[in-house]
Amino acid sequence: MIGVDSLSLERSAGILLHPTCLYTPYGIGDLGPQAYSFIEFLQKAGQKFWQILPLGPTGYADSPYQTLSAFAGNPLLISPDGLVSLKLLSKNEILEKLIDSDLPSFSNFTNSVKKWKQAKKVDYPKAYKFKEGILQKSYQNFIQNPNKFTRLKKEFTIFCKENHDWLDDYVLFYSIKNSQQLRSWIEWPEKYANRDSKVLFQWKSDHQEELEYLKFVQWLFFSQWMKLKHYANSKGIEIIGDMPIFVAHDSVDVWSHRELFTVDKDGNLIFQAGVPPDYFSETGQLWGNPLYNWDIMAKQHFQWFIQRFKQIFQLCDWIRIDHFRGFQAYWKIPASEKTAVNGKWIKAPGLALFNTITKSLGKLPIIAEDLGVITPEVTALRNRFNFPGMKVLQFAFTSDASNPHLPHNISKDTIAYTGTHDNDTTLGWWQNYATDEEKAYLKEYIGMEPLNIVEIMIRLVYSSRAIVAMLPLQDVFGQGSESRMNTPSTTHGNWQYQIDYGMLTDEKASWLKHLTEIYGRNSVYNK
Repeated sequence: MIGVDSLSLERSAGILLHPTCLYTPYGIGDLGPQAYSFIEFLQKAGQKFWQILPLGPTGYADSPYQTLSAFAGNPLLISPDGLVSLKLLSKNEILEKLIDSDLPSFSNFTNSVKKWKQAKKVDYPKAYKFKEGILQKSYQNFIQNPNKFTRLKKEFTIFCKENHDWLDDYVLFYSIKNSQQLRSWIEWPEKYANRDSKVLFQWKSDHQEELEYLKFVQWLFFSQWMKLKHYANSKGIEIIGDMPIFVAHDSVDVWSHRELFTVDKDGNLIFQAGVPPDYFSETGQLWGNPLYNWDIMAKQHFQWFIQRFKQIFQLCDWIRIDHFRGFQAYWKIPASEKTAVNGKWIKAPGLALFNTITKSLGKLPIIAEDLGVITPEVTALRNRFNFPGMKVLQFAFTSDASNPHLPHNISKDTIAYTGTHDNDTTLGWWQNYATDEEKAYLKEYIGMEPLNIVEIMIRLVYSSRAIVAMLPLQDVFGQGSESRMNTPSTTHGNWQYQIDYGMLTDEKASWLKHLTEIYGRNSVYNK
């Protein structure tokens, strides 16, 4: 791996948008034509980075931060158009599955996305039904035409061999989960939950075709993702991925490696993760994730983490670590608590962990999400490895000139945002959350009436010393609270935002590129 540290970054800019947000007629955004069009939009707009959320298969409440695996990919992101290009599927077969799933169907289905009906929100239930239908059909076409797919079969075999260390457990986990109506593995019969070796051996024998199909789905995801990433890189766009610090309780990782987590022998939570009261919640956030058993992790020389980082660095150019401060100290909450108030800070072996990973993988292109309660020890850990930190402009106007999120206090080794996926849009923040005091301070800060608050905030982020300025796409288009991606501590109505195809215009790209030139965030300036 080529080592990268924060100071090697050029002054630049990027857009935050998860692939699910790209409009398609399939109920959810994917890795198909619209993703390629978005990359072209980024290039036209003078952007350097496309930041996404975690890519894993979603579980509870469709959150990309509660995935069923730290290693697997999300089948919902597989593009039907990509399957057509591989001849694994026909357009007529897609139409049939569209009708079956109650998603919009079209009498003249073509590749012209301009003819597709625009959507407002991701429709997860219908998208699940549709994607499962087309993936099953693609697999049947794949196995029933051995001479037609010789090259693809070879690639599939190589993928299974190279990823067997996580893939075999994942497909077994998901196969059993399917048989249990997708219930959490804690609720499975004991023989499955506690991994009775004879029972699992028999399951593999009885479900060989299903397990092979699930491997096939993972191969499709990773094949499509790597093709898309290579295209982005060819256009000068780098991908910033996202790694949740913790894994979901209902995940193959905990099911198959429970000794690494704070669960009992039957998998029940003993302690769970979260954060104390903060900007987002007066009672803190109770996440429900198990914590790491760091003693066992250390005895195993952090091998699980090394494998996790190794894979994600293959998928992305940079990785944002969500809740980075948990690698220095984490908020430990008894599983029985109903809020996160009664937790306590426990020191974590972050220095030993990143030293070990660096020795194995080289310098790490990591962005540390260091928001919230940040101590000097957390900052020292970040600086020790030259990880850029984060600042969010929506947090800037709450006190006085010493606020670290104010543009004049943002250091160069920082990724600065107007807001993140956990914030309301800038317009929504201004209309619904900003206090009278914050509004008054912002007015004094800019020396004028903030008539166009979204553009003002964008210009403040772009003009800061931060090495990278990052905008959620919602802010580029001045959208309000109806376009918010996520509201922390809630479980309904999140992760559903979608753009309209017609939004990505040349005029908007030119406007954004002009801003990169004014504030020295374009490639010409950096040369």
